[in-house]
Amino acid sequence: MEIKGIKRDCLKMIEEGAKDMHPREFLAFLRLGDRENIISELILLPRMRYGRRHASFDIYMAPFDRRIVGTVHSHPSPVAEPSEGDLLTFRKHGRIHIIIAYPYEDDTWKAYDYNGNEVKLKIVD
Repeated sequence: MEIKGIKRDCLKMIEEGAKDMHPREFLAFLRLGDRENIISELILLPRMRYGRRHASFDIYMAPFDRRIVGTVHSHPSPVAEPSEGDLLTFRKHGRIHIIIAYPYEDDTWKAYDYNGNEVKLKIVD
């Protein structure tokens, strides 16, 4: 199943979460909503840790939910390219991942597949 887009209000929540956490990294899981193949929800786990150069989570706190399809995190720099650590996370936790870079706007994010290849996601209302 190909993930085709992200809801605009979900993207706005990502932007606001990243701005609120700056200069620390923001991290959440991405979840499909009622509309198939469209990301519409964020999942925050208990005991997530947010730092200036990393964010991490305890996978044992994650619910078993087949609609969770990947992760989103912020980079407090203007670079939305995945690091080696990001690529390890991508391979372990889902099939789509978003990095939003400073200043956390509609045009400062990129989506990647689990191998780190950039993919296009449509913003839907």
